Amino acid sequence: MPKFVDLPCLPNRFPFKGSAIWIHLGNSMPRTQDELLSYLQGLGISVTTVSHPPLFTVADSQALRGEIPGAHTKNLFLKDKKDNFFLVTVEEDATVDLKQIHHVIGAASRVSFGKPEALMELLGVVPGAVTAFGLLNDKAGRVRFVIDAALADQEIINAHPLTNEATTSIRSQDLVLFARATGHEPSILKVTT
Repeated sequence: MPKFVDLPCLPNRFPFKGSAIWIHLGNSMPRTQDELLSYLQGLGISVTTVSHPPLFTVADSQALRGEIPGAHTKNLFLKDKKDNFFLVTVEEDATVDLKQIHHVIGAASRVSFGKPEALMELLGVVPGAVTAFGLLNDKAGRVRFVIDAALADQEIINAHPLTNEATTSIRSQDLVLFARATGHEPSILKVTT
């Protein structure tokens, strides 16, 4: 987890009486959309990105159907009781049995959703912007990446480029190439019911 230090503001030095300054002592700042797109370009991966108003749920994103071709994703940031983290990427309308998925993905126990703090620390994104592209921020390789087999069979996959204010279209084999380049060997498994 990121480490923060709470420093009370000194009234003579800071204009915000009673406020505190939070200093991040942990990881570097998460990568930005522009840094991601540059990284992809450096790998020779061609993508298309469309900006749009912030989308927080699959239902929000379905309003874009017809404008952005390809398979759209739903991403589950999960953890088991041994603090193993998983990013499971499936098609947006797929059903995942959270009571059984641990058997398929190799978790040590049943899984639950990871906390927002862990999501930010490991993938550099907030809830509502969870994306396979967040693997770029997991430099320690703590997150296991799982792509549902049905999604991996699609030609084009759409995901947020580290922000929920845009959607990036990438060829499925290029998404696998990207994951490997970040040090994450994707597991392509049937995780949907």
